[in-house]
Amino acid sequence: MQQRKVQYGEQAIETPGERAGDTAMRFSELTLVISRDPRSVEAEWRRLEGFTKNSLHQGFDWCLAWTEAHESALTIVQGIAGGRVVLILPLEIVQENGIRIARFPGDRFNNINTGLFDDGLAAPNTEDLRNFAFALRIALRNEADLIVLDNIPLMWRDRQHPLSGLATIENQNHSFQLPLFANFEATIAQLSAKSRRKKFRSSTRKLEAIGGYEHVIATEQSEKHALLDLFFHQKGARLAMFGLPDVFSAPVIRDFFHRLLDVPVDGFDTPLALHAIRLCGEHEGHICAIAGLSRKGDHVICQFGSIDESICPEASPGELLFWLMIELSCREGASIFDFGVGDQPYKRNWCTQETVQHDILLPLTWKGTFMRPLRVVVTRAKAMIKRNPHLYAIVQRWRSNRCQKAPESPISSTA
Repeated sequence: MQQRKVQYGEQAIETPGERAGDTAMRFSELTLVISRDPRSVEAEWRRLEGFTKNSLHQGFDWCLAWTEAHESALTIVQGIAGGRVVLILPLEIVQENGIRIARFPGDRFNNINTGLFDDGLAAPNTEDLRNFAFALRIALRNEADLIVLDNIPLMWRDRQHPLSGLATIENQNHSFQLPLFANFEATIAQLSAKSRRKKFRSSTRKLEAIGGYEHVIATEQSEKHALLDLFFHQKGARLAMFGLPDVFSAPVIRDFFHRLLDVPVDGFDTPLALHAIRLCGEHEGHICAIAGLSRKGDHVICQFGSIDESICPEASPGELLFWLMIELSCREGASIFDFGVGDQPYKRNWCTQETVQHDILLPLTWKGTFMRPLRVVVTRAKAMIKRNPHLYAIVQRWRSNRCQKAPESPISSTA
């Protein structure tokens, strides 16, 4: 395994092992080690991803699936203190306009980023953070021009993010969550429960009138992959109808999600599970709604969703599927149902919690120093547009006019 060490702080250690008995570890004691082979650090990686506050998007399986699908390399920053790995930042290096950007694998398909931190790592002070940022610059200056750690909530699960003091700018997108309770009735009581029940009964009656429906959770591998391909078809057709680009159209993106389906389920934990509404009766087998869920611990994230309104659109199958998935998540002991980033009316209708996320931009070279303020300006412009309905509508129309209509896919609407 290729490694490179960078030390900082008065008490930085040369090799692991001397302080293994300590439970309180400080940023000033970290040694940064750069690794290339994810398999060589898998055990420590999986240990850190097990902590509740750490996002599944920096989990081993998620990052490996992304880099293998893209045939890209990982640069793994490890922080070692007291003989243990207490910090991991998995990064991929991408080219953007001639600038080398170090970022978390997953790009726009990550809904929340945290990096991986041991719960025993004490919160850093201002000097610790300054020294840590300097050590990162030394460690990565020959590999990238700018570090971009985006979509990081400064407060998450009632804890402040260790790197919050390095936050550069608020991200243009917020994420939306619904807290869950063991009692589903208590969960929907946070919302307009009466209205929710009325919509659910209405959807159920309308679908029962044409033969009924099933809530399907794909379990067989062939069923999983067929349902995922159907999602790509449904989503592409839906986006084309509105003249919007299909972010799932690239073969490497589709390969990434297919790889996630092959990761074994661990209890309730999975990087991707597929749920659907399948019709019975006269439209037997027709899939009218699909959603992809990830789960880590008590945190469920809706990664994507699609609907097919060719049959009984008035039944709102997408809303029905959310009801069923949230009800199931309550029964299975989850505490958060996360609708992910992006401000949409249906998310606000379901969610009581809005999480502000921030980006950390650390320049490593003169190119990065030049690019950093430009990215800040672009982020602020995007935020201004998204929070102004009139401007956002204009931009959406412009995108629609530029977007080519997607060709029809031969994939069937049954699975």
